[in-house]
Amino acid sequence: MRIPRRDRWLMLATAGTICTMLWIAGCQSAQPPKETQTSSGAQTQSPANLVERGKYLVTVGGCDDCHTPFKMGANGPERDMSRRLSGHPASEKVTPPNLSQVWNVAVSATSTAFAGPWGVAFAANLTPDDETGIGVWDEQMFINTIRSGKHWGQGRPIAPIMPWHNYAQMSDEDLKAIFAFLKSLPPIKNEVPELIPPAGAKEQ
Repeated sequence: MRIPRRDRWLMLATAGTICTMLWIAGCQSAQPPKETQTSSGAQTQSPANLVERGKYLVTVGGCDDCHTPFKMGANGPERDMSRRLSGHPASEKVTPPNLSQVWNVAVSATSTAFAGPWGVAFAANLTPDDETGIGVWDEQMFINTIRSGKHWGQGRPIAPIMPWHNYAQMSDEDLKAIFAFLKSLPPIKNEVPELIPPAGAKEQ
């Protein structure tokens, strides 16, 4: 059966339209999702996922063991999560203990003050309080601190009780995630004491 010329043109036009639509759809499906992949192929995370990743790293990294004060609970010492990562309580006054060559390290009952050859070091307030925590810190300052082992990334050395050498091996992405989580915490105003140098140490 011979198809009229008008119908043939209509069929060709319809087929062309379908092919064009399929080509456009194919191009769109080949593009990476905006939230999961960049033009360079690097994976990205949403802010919520970044915070969740940081929470995981802080938990498995043992940050609470020193920066969250312990309190006495029904079954013995337990972390006081109402003061999570707020550092050594300002209300807990510490007197340097008498140490010996055999027992040369001591830890406070709150597990936030550490006496040793370095003097007495206090766990820092890692909550985003502007005056006593890391509220005024930016992401790069945090990374520089961990990488260099110095306060603010350029100040005095962090006491050796802080295992910053281990955390310095983390990727920038992991450190950014940790910082994002710390910034998501409720700010707690708690002014942590400065390092007490060992007896006989010269002032710098």
